[in-house]
Amino acid sequence: MAGIRIFGTDGIRGRAFEGWLSEDRVSALGRAVGLAHAPHLAAGEQPLALLGHDGRASGPVLQTALAHGLHAAGFEVKTCGLISSPGLALLTRIEPFSLGLMLSASHNPAEDNGIKIFTARGEKLSEAEELAIEELLRARPEAVAQGPEPVFDGGLESLYVEQLIARAAQALDLTGLQVVVDCANGSASHYGPLVLERLGATVTALSHNPDGKNINSGCGSTHPELLCRAVVAGAADLGIALDGDADRCILADSRGEIVHGDGILTVLARHAADKGTWNDPRIVATVMSNRGLHRALREKDVSVLEVGVGDRLVVEAMRREGLQLGGEQSGHIVFGADNHYIGDGLYTALRVIQVLIETGRSLADLAAPYQAFPQVLLNVPVCSKPELAQVAGVPQLLRLAEDELGADGRILLRYSGTEPLARVMVEGPNEKRIQELARAIADRIAATIGG
Repeated sequence: MAGIRIFGTDGIRGRAFEGWLSEDRVSALGRAVGLAHAPHLAAGEQPLALLGHDGRASGPVLQTALAHGLHAAGFEVKTCGLISSPGLALLTRIEPFSLGLMLSASHNPAEDNGIKIFTARGEKLSEAEELAIEELLRARPEAVAQGPEPVFDGGLESLYVEQLIARAAQALDLTGLQVVVDCANGSASHYGPLVLERLGATVTALSHNPDGKNINSGCGSTHPELLCRAVVAGAADLGIALDGDADRCILADSRGEIVHGDGILTVLARHAADKGTWNDPRIVATVMSNRGLHRALREKDVSVLEVGVGDRLVVEAMRREGLQLGGEQSGHIVFGADNHYIGDGLYTALRVIQVLIETGRSLADLAAPYQAFPQVLLNVPVCSKPELAQVAGVPQLLRLAEDELGADGRILLRYSGTEPLARVMVEGPNEKRIQELARAIADRIAATIGG
């Protein structure tokens, strides 16, 4: 058990009330987080934590358990109730909080939950900080005695709304714009439509009545079909689909066609290149982004710095390289230092709308340069798992395929983490040819280590 990580790529996540997300373990986690953070407090600082949750029924219950643990470590605790992850991160940064802790499982179903932790700067924890918390938690996994309830501060959501509007753009006027917003029955259910209406848009709100069980259920960024139908039926200019904690954003153009993260990056990066506002014409994307993104940006002399999966890796690369834009195909888009590297789904939508207004062009027109390349994924049963790039004959096939595809294609070889399978993924502009290349590599693997 000691070797199994508690934190994943985006905090702790799992089935609510089970394992590390049982009430007892969550209270112990609160204590561990508080104790781990104690050395970082300024002299004489009264430690104060901010909590928030999305639309899951388990959120308020686990929030109370978390507060008990934090109290045991000497923290005072406030809650802003239903709030987005980016909203909580921003409030933690601009208000005098030592820590922010968000109860959310993002786009996962209602039965799940999770915990994301933010520093006083509104940043996610480093891996070293997570490991320190894990060590304390394993040493003392027992429950904490009940303490005071977190104090609700109803003014914090209003403060976030004002900050969001102020950050979006100077004098952003959406008068005459018809927008459909799907709030996924999650964090943005109240403020999402409100912000758009405050800016002048005519708004049709979908999935904005959380009942604890309906978060992400057939709605939001993982199920955009509802949004697409509503955009077409209402003759709207565009649609916005958020996820459960509103850090992701997927758009729909006026035809009801989806514009996901790669398309959003295309719109924003090409517009920035046209305006000449960046000193360094690069963006950050993960290895999951389609090569169509690279081609769409190459026309504007914008290049793509690739990192592994997860928004933390995107942010780390943006900070290290001093870049202004990054994101994932899933719709988690991150803006640079001026926006504190916080990925906010509604803010992302407002930035895209700003481009529409400045250019006078439609979303469909602006996103058109992005054309996803075909992708082939083959699963090969195997009897062992040696390094795939070293399997007899595979390096030669890889080299030939990579030379043929060039910058417009890519090949990923990996094993399944749970099954005896090798996965061969080939992406490129010619579907027939990438199928042939993928099959040749898969056949070679099967002939050598096939199960």
